[in-house]
Amino acid sequence: MGLISRLFAPTGMQAAGNAARGLAEVFVPNATRKLELAALGTTEARDQFIAEFVPRHPSGWFDEIVNGLNRLPRPALALGTLSLFFYAMVDPTGFGVRMQGLALVPEPLWWLLGAIVSFYFGAREAHYIRQRNGPAQNGPGPFLGDQHTVAGGDENLALRDWRAQS
Repeated sequence: MGLISRLFAPTGMQAAGNAARGLAEVFVPNATRKLELAALGTTEARDQFIAEFVPRHPSGWFDEIVNGLNRLPRPALALGTLSLFFYAMVDPTGFGVRMQGLALVPEPLWWLLGAIVSFYFGAREAHYIRQRNGPAQNGPGPFLGDQHTVAGGDENLALRDWRAQS
């Protein structure tokens, strides 16, 4: 009788309910928590996209011109490649002559061109990664688990849930 009275006491019922919920969540995830985490992920993604377009420092007219010039090479390469297809349809003989000229370029020069283009775009990507992550003294990058925080709070919610389960 002592065991049954303890089981039906308010704390005993609560413990049994928590155990049943914990067992059920092993087989079927908590739908409410899943929706909360999805909403948080969407909010985080939106905040990251917004932060990409916020100027990090006041810029003058010279900075704006240089930023505009820095944005030109990728569209120029894409449009230039498409224009080569158009040029091949409009003037096939002229296109063939120019492609024969390109065939005469020595291979080391092609390697040099590839290195220059690769370093240009690699340096731009590295620059944007450094800007996004901020200076090194602000803390580690996003792949160091425990120390990474989310914008909505001061702790990593996924790690908190994982620790609570174990």
